[in-house]
Amino acid sequence: MKIADISTEVREIALKTPFITALRRVDAVEFVRVTVVCDDGSVAYGEAPATRAVTGEDIYSILSGVAFIQEDLIDLDPKDAIRTLHLAEMGSSAKAALDMALYSLIPENKEKQNLTLQTDITISLKEADEMLSDAKEAISNGMNILKVKFGSDIKHAIEVTNRLSDLDAKLIIDANQAWTQDSTMEYLEATLNVKLELIEQPVKADQLHELRCITNYSHVPILADESVFTLEDAKAIIEYACADMINIKLMKCGGVTKAIEILEFARKNSVKCMLGSMLEGPISINAALNLAMEYSDVIAYIDLDSPLLYKEPSNELEFDFNGCEITRRF
Repeated sequence: MKIADISTEVREIALKTPFITALRRVDAVEFVRVTVVCDDGSVAYGEAPATRAVTGEDIYSILSGVAFIQEDLIDLDPKDAIRTLHLAEMGSSAKAALDMALYSLIPENKEKQNLTLQTDITISLKEADEMLSDAKEAISNGMNILKVKFGSDIKHAIEVTNRLSDLDAKLIIDANQAWTQDSTMEYLEATLNVKLELIEQPVKADQLHELRCITNYSHVPILADESVFTLEDAKAIIEYACADMINIKLMKCGGVTKAIEILEFARKNSVKCMLGSMLEGPISINAALNLAMEYSDVIAYIDLDSPLLYKEPSNELEFDFNGCEITRRF
């Protein structure tokens, strides 16, 4: 089996409501779909969304990245194509789109686990009353794990967290790098009576000393997200105890094969992970969920709620979402 052709197209999926974090506001999922065709007729797909705020890539740069490497992949078998891909200097999201397509073409990777998983649901950054209302609606729709987005206003974060504590749901707090070390300490003190699952990336990605200080101080597990793109990043975070857990995203690390490297490291070192995502299309969500089932012993939290945010259901998903539960379609 050799790669015969690679093509791209831009697609968009409307959201039910705007997705708002400390980093961005999004009204639709816009992504590049990559199609890989082999000389035996096999076809595989990969996707990458525009996430300039996290990976530095927009739609144009993803398209340019794929165009930059695609001729070098023609006439290679999928395994050689993956090796060639990851030697190239290009964006991680563009790599991820190609990697997930190429990975799915390798015969031994086609066997898939069948488990029931649970994802969180995002509560976007809004005024306190709106966030409380959104949380209650999510719970009424069967969601019991809420990933709550906050900005730099720590008083707002404290107020909302304390108000959410009365609800029957697990709370994951995501600051998206918006806090300082001091404001994080203030938040921890003011929410001592609230049961929190974890706090995700409170400070800037490169503030590893501050992140380590917070982790040492905190009674709540700290999750590193934007601080971890590569296996080397993950090793540094764990070796220097900068965080308790790491968030792996295909778009950050460069695809399924690179995510597996990080997951294998986490497994060997007894480190629990979150498997997360940007706002993504159905093909990349499929790839992540297949990975989540394969590494269910390592992945303690799943943040793959994009399909729940689509305005219309996607028939390209390999999975059914029923509240927070995810099962494979047959």
